[in-house]
Amino acid sequence: MSIGNSPEDDRPSIGRALQQARIAAGLTVEEVSSSTRVRIPIVHAIEQDDFSRCGGDVYARGHIRTLARAVGLDPEPLVEEYDADHGGRPAPTPAAPLFEAERIRSEPRRPNWTAAMVAAIVAVVGFVGFTLFSGGEDEPSSTAQVAEGSKPDKTAAKPTATKPSDPKPVPSESAIAAAPRDKVTVKLSADRGKSWISVKDHNGRRLFDGLLLQGESKTFQDKERIDLVLGDAGSIDLFVNGKQVEDRFGPGQVERLTYTKGDPEVG
Repeated sequence: MSIGNSPEDDRPSIGRALQQARIAAGLTVEEVSSSTRVRIPIVHAIEQDDFSRCGGDVYARGHIRTLARAVGLDPEPLVEEYDADHGGRPAPTPAAPLFEAERIRSEPRRPNWTAAMVAAIVAVVGFVGFTLFSGGEDEPSSTAQVAEGSKPDKTAAKPTATKPSDPKPVPSESAIAAAPRDKVTVKLSADRGKSWISVKDHNGRRLFDGLLLQGESKTFQDKERIDLVLGDAGSIDLFVNGKQVEDRFGPGQVERLTYTKGDPEVG
């Protein structure tokens, strides 16, 4: 009878799985660190299954989830594997002692000055209203006519109430098409899936670096040039200076592109 390895023995470790997924996505450690804000030494250590630099189990689980999402992996199986290798999750804190502590702290109450002030204001307004109403009955008929004549002014004042301003609309494709000719305008739409993107202006200043989720879109402008890095170019619809770029990139394909204001014929 032969003894073989189980499927679980052939499964790559957490660090190895993250490293393989990163390489398959065409990303460097520096790019993953930049998009996740996880420092480069920690990324290297985790890919070597060294979690001692994470600062504890809670931070290690958080780093695993963040790195897995950045390279397109489901983080939950990796976190479960980490818990199995490191003694499982800590037991939850009982709710009863916390509740008792909150109840004990809440017993000393301060005087409810707000309620007292509201009651005083209501009393003053009621007294003033009663005084005006009572005085109005003793006024001559001419005063009553003046009072009635003032009613249309009150009615006319109602439409002047300010309304909350509508949220600023997201620039539409027609607005992109009307982009100024003295600038380069680039719009990225993640219509077929999420993708990591990096955008820089002509000075090398980073305009955006992170994940563009499915259904989201972003527009960038510069007076001379825009440099792009698309982690999954097949998920992105690209518009340059108001025209759609017809090139179809393959799923998972990494593209580095540059566009200037002198590209009106793109697309």
